[in-house]
Amino acid sequence: MYLNQARRLVRMFDSAYPPIRLCYSYRRPQLRRARSAFTIIEILIVIVILAIAALTAIPMMSSAGSVQVRSAANMIAADLEYAKSAAISRGQNFSVVFNTSADSYSVKDQYGNTISHPVKKGFSYLIDLHSEGLDRVDITSADFSGASAVEYDYLGSPDSGGSVVVQGGGLTVTVSVEPVTGYITVTN
Repeated sequence: MYLNQARRLVRMFDSAYPPIRLCYSYRRPQLRRARSAFTIIEILIVIVILAIAALTAIPMMSSAGSVQVRSAANMIAADLEYAKSAAISRGQNFSVVFNTSADSYSVKDQYGNTISHPVKKGFSYLIDLHSEGLDRVDITSADFSGASAVEYDYLGSPDSGGSVVVQGGGLTVTVSVEPVTGYITVTN
């Protein structure tokens, strides 16, 4: 019986305490070298982000042309109104001359000289749509009873009515000048 108790004690001692090893050879675990590569998940996340950015940018790019057309039409209407106001305030004729092939126009006095710009000091009143940042806009026609210019007299009345048509980005806008009153409208 004494032998059985001794065996039980040895078993308990072995299970409670790991056996002591006299061999001290400690091996370091081999570390894997880190590889510089992307996982498929990272690549898919980047593709999804680029797809979302493209979907939001494409409508903005297509509508940029229509925004530029509206801006150009409003600028032409404002410059026609300026020529009309200048004719009234100075008591002399002023005209707005359009060049459809160059997509530009200028405001001229009664002698045919281009006046100086009221805001851009030192510059003449020659507006080139492409140099103004409206590169997607074309002046397709400017017709004032067969002429490409409208002249306002000292009362602000145009010599003839007519219209200027600007186009770009799939949008066409017409700037109209009424014959007697010189009233200016912008329509799509």
